[in-house]
Amino acid sequence: MKINKDELIRCPICAAVNIDKGKENICRRCDSSIYKHKYSSTEKSWAYLITAMIAYVPANLYPMLITNKFGLEESSTILGGIVFLWEHGSYPIALVIFIASMIIPILKFLVLIYLLISVKYPLGKDKKVSKYKLYYMTELVGPWSMLDVFVVAILAGLIQMSNLSIVAGTAATAFGISVFFTLLSAHAFDEKLIKENR
Repeated sequence: MKINKDELIRCPICAAVNIDKGKENICRRCDSSIYKHKYSSTEKSWAYLITAMIAYVPANLYPMLITNKFGLEESSTILGGIVFLWEHGSYPIALVIFIASMIIPILKFLVLIYLLISVKYPLGKDKKVSKYKLYYMTELVGPWSMLDVFVVAILAGLIQMSNLSIVAGTAATAFGISVFFTLLSAHAFDEKLIKENR
């Protein structure tokens, strides 16, 4: 029995190739549900990405962490926290937070912008394989972008003494929204467009 390429569908979780059975596609390898894209438009992905980029601005301008010690309130932004950790000798932690909170989100924005533009307007000698790798990279590093929010949540939960309290600032919410919409943008991107525009 010969199978047409159009009848094949890839699992987004384990990348196994499956036969498209219509509405209810279950991966033969990992039993995950596979959803077929109804249309090949980039508009939804653009909308999510622009929302994520807008939310990323207040995430860097407003305080991520508000500390109340003996009645004195101190607040620090993401960059302020990184500088504070670096000045106090916590180089590995400062580096991890800098990469997860500054480098990864900006790289994801740039990669998604490149993919969305290149599927509409092929850019010279673009290679299909490299575009697939870029797309999977954004999917892989997605959860690590939430590292800052996790740190704030853990600190706020653990450190609640009588003289010291830590509360998540406005930036924590904005950062969470930014990461959420970046993930939605990557998920809404139809990777079949890479194959169609090679």
